[in-house]
Amino acid sequence: MTSLQALMKEIQNLKPIPGVVNQLLAAVGIPGSSMEDIANVIQYDPVITASILKACNSAYFGLKVPAESIKDAVNMLGIDQVIELALIKSGAEALSGSQEGYGLAEGDMWKYSVSSAVIAKQIAGKLSLKNKSTLFTTALIKDIGKIILEKHVSDAYQEITNLVENKNHSFQEAEKKVLGIDHAELGAMIVKMWKFSPKMIKIIRHHHLTDKAMLKDKEIAAVYLADCICMMMGNGVGSDGLSYRFKDQAMKNLGITADDILIIISEFGINIQEVETFLHMA
Repeated sequence: MTSLQALMKEIQNLKPIPGVVNQLLAAVGIPGSSMEDIANVIQYDPVITASILKACNSAYFGLKVPAESIKDAVNMLGIDQVIELALIKSGAEALSGSQEGYGLAEGDMWKYSVSSAVIAKQIAGKLSLKNKSTLFTTALIKDIGKIILEKHVSDAYQEITNLVENKNHSFQEAEKKVLGIDHAELGAMIVKMWKFSPKMIKIIRHHHLTDKAMLKDKEIAAVYLADCICMMMGNGVGSDGLSYRFKDQAMKNLGITADDILIIISEFGINIQEVETFLHMA
């Protein structure tokens, strides 16, 4: 069993995602929030501001007059694109490394996290769910617990894989049995310490839908389904992805069909290309 006290110490040493993320999500969640409200939050983070202005002033847009402020960028790119770029930039440093215990090379988890976020937003849009930016962000950082748990998983890998291969455990179930905690539980602890909203904590804690009572929560089911679609496409299929349990009841509760998933996958190709273009420019 992994010591909870030791994990808490590791959480405290983990570099947090910038506080601007919480402020941005709070601003977006206020009914009637304006472009100026969003710009006022972002403009106090110099790294994110520089990235967005760089993207906005790239040759991709061919602007005759360059953007000189976040307010200019929001007017030119629109709120959604500026928010997504700010959120992705905020999570990049924390999620870009390798997670060898989970069979993920450097950059794999980051690519998977962004893909999951993009698909979660697509699902939210299709279902007319509110707080698309919150779901985007939650899907982006839902596996933050793997960053700390990775070395413990690596040390106990043989014991975990034995349960998966010989005892019909999912990787998460084996993780919990061997280590005493799984990455979803640990992720929820991390974002709670970072003072993220109760809604985000709940989604991260239950994003694998191990608790059947959470199947009726459309926001959790949407993030779970985004995760599954990433697996279908081969994104983020590390050690745990190969022993994933798919719950088709989540699709039924959301009213999502197999044809809908095919459409989501086809639209994803366009959406992720746009995101990658922005990231490259920034």
